[in-house]
Amino acid sequence: MTSMLPPRAPAPATPPDATPAPAPNGVPDSAPRPAAAATAPRPAALVGRTRTAATWTAVAATVPYLGLKLLWLTGHPVGAGDTDAMDDLWLVNLLSFGMDAVAVLLALSFVRPWGRRVPAGLVAFPMWVATGLLGTILVALPLFLLSTLLLGPDQAPPGSDDGPSGWVFPVVYGGFAVQGLALITGFLLYARERWAGLLRDRIGDLPRSPTLTTQRAFACVAAPLAAGVAAARLYWACGGTTGLPLEWQEYRDRGVAVMDGVTALMAVAAGAALLLLVFRGRPGWRLRGPLAVVWTAAGSLFGWGAWQLVAFGTFTAAPDPRRAVPGLLTLVEAAQVVTGLLVLAVGAIALAERSAARAVADTAWTSAIRRSGRAADVESAQ
Repeated sequence: MTSMLPPRAPAPATPPDATPAPAPNGVPDSAPRPAAAATAPRPAALVGRTRTAATWTAVAATVPYLGLKLLWLTGHPVGAGDTDAMDDLWLVNLLSFGMDAVAVLLALSFVRPWGRRVPAGLVAFPMWVATGLLGTILVALPLFLLSTLLLGPDQAPPGSDDGPSGWVFPVVYGGFAVQGLALITGFLLYARERWAGLLRDRIGDLPRSPTLTTQRAFACVAAPLAAGVAAARLYWACGGTTGLPLEWQEYRDRGVAVMDGVTALMAVAAGAALLLLVFRGRPGWRLRGPLAVVWTAAGSLFGWGAWQLVAFGTFTAAPDPRRAVPGLLTLVEAAQVVTGLLVLAVGAIALAERSAARAVADTAWTSAIRRSGRAADVESAQ
């Protein structure tokens, strides 16, 4: 029976130069895969590993400071020198312990899943303050070490034999330096993932929003305040003593002078960068540069001003009234806090508007896609 069937024609051979049918993504199934793509590390994986390393480095860098503060809070003044002063500094030690504990939570939020679900403000505000505090130390510490190398160590003031032990400074500030570098690195990688669009924009891309007049008004108040802070801090950094307590007039620590100089620099940078952003100067510049400057500088003014007010800025109880902190120093510290808050208000208003505009745009885009999808379904049904 099979001999009655016509012979089956052989399938035509594929010509040697025929191109295989493309896959749905436009790439032929038989197209060779580049070997380098399979072996090269993915950028996302590399960023993730870097962020994890930065996070755990920041956490580890807090251990010496937290351990030292815990000893002092529990009545073990290791390396403190003056044991009686620990009772007077109990609140300050408690606050500084809590601030470093918050830094640990911040670092963990950069790598844990809950860190992406936390409201942006709960991450941004404490990180703003931390960047200001630690960023100032990262600038001031090399300058202080350079001054020590060139000019020699400070001459200890009379009656300072009961000060902290010599190992406390390198342990504390060395830990702060490592913590600052690691925490800021982890936050930059976290922000690169969560707020990537903001970092790619240019100054000219910022919209002329309805609240731009309010933002500019806040900036025009903040900039003169920052200029006043810069003038006062620069005067004290250069050796001026007007407005300082008598004890500081008699002896000026070089580290305090360096911090005054860095604070003056931060005040100038905060005012200039803020005005550049709200008045749209240099529209071709990337937004991330001025934004990083105003973020760090304003955080420095707010963080250090608030800390100094809490630690000693409002202290007036002294055996000699001339040694009490006069009003000028407190006024400058308060001006730093107000300047930082004004910058924070401008940033919060701008970011809230930007988020609302993006949400409206995303909603409109989703609605357009749905409408086009329904139209396509109707056409296919007809």
